[in-house]
Amino acid sequence: MLNTTIKRTARTENALASARWVRFSFAGRERFGTLAGRAIALHSGDMFAGARPTGERVPLDEVTLLAPSTPSKIIALWNNFHALAAKLSTPVPAEPLYLMKAPSSVAEPGATIARPPSYAGKVVYEGELGIVIGRHCSGVTPQEAGEFIFGYTCVNDITALELIAADPTFAQWVRAKSFDGFGPFGPVIATGLDPRDLTVRTLLDGQERQNYPVADMIFQPHELVSRLSHDMTLLPGDLICCGTSLGVGTMKEPVNTIEVTIEGIGTLANTFVLSG
Repeated sequence: MLNTTIKRTARTENALASARWVRFSFAGRERFGTLAGRAIALHSGDMFAGARPTGERVPLDEVTLLAPSTPSKIIALWNNFHALAAKLSTPVPAEPLYLMKAPSSVAEPGATIARPPSYAGKVVYEGELGIVIGRHCSGVTPQEAGEFIFGYTCVNDITALELIAADPTFAQWVRAKSFDGFGPFGPVIATGLDPRDLTVRTLLDGQERQNYPVADMIFQPHELVSRLSHDMTLLPGDLICCGTSLGVGTMKEPVNTIEVTIEGIGTLANTFVLSG
């Protein structure tokens, strides 16, 4: 009997370790759970601390997906891929270079995002891998960091490109990346993945613009989490955008569809409207 219980427990842990978690709105309530084919297995409690299956399921096509976590902060890396650094002739950084995006920039999968009325310049897409933190994390080593990573997601780090250097006295990275809607991520948080095996693919209006391996990252996910945790405390649900590589481009059509796909996670699709 004991051995049977242990085997069942191990199977349950393995299933949770290789899950795809979603947050969604259904029947006027916000819920969360794991994908099970074309349905969602509902859970109760806290996604990051002791979530429990309720035994209920709802059809995926009857819910509205939300961003899969509500981060207290969004950290976005710059110059974190060897290929892009080489193309731009920028040196490989000795430590992670990053900025913060406002949590209010978050948009859900499938959302339509409008150009902000206060900005008329170029807007670019940036398909990226996102790390979602699962535990209170401060001062951890790279060897410990995996215990604090809940899973991985797709990110489109939308940027108002011409704002960054508009004022020669002050680089406006945060403003350029923090407009409402400029931080879509999802549709899921996938657990049980080895990020080194992943590839980020971005399509703009059906045309492939990015296709690059995560293995080309200068600072890999576990090292990123470790280094960032020595700068600030990371909290459950926090999002780290790992930076992008070759193929970043400007959205030019009045209405643009951007799809960021990472095998094992899924496809984050959003519409960006430049003008009415």
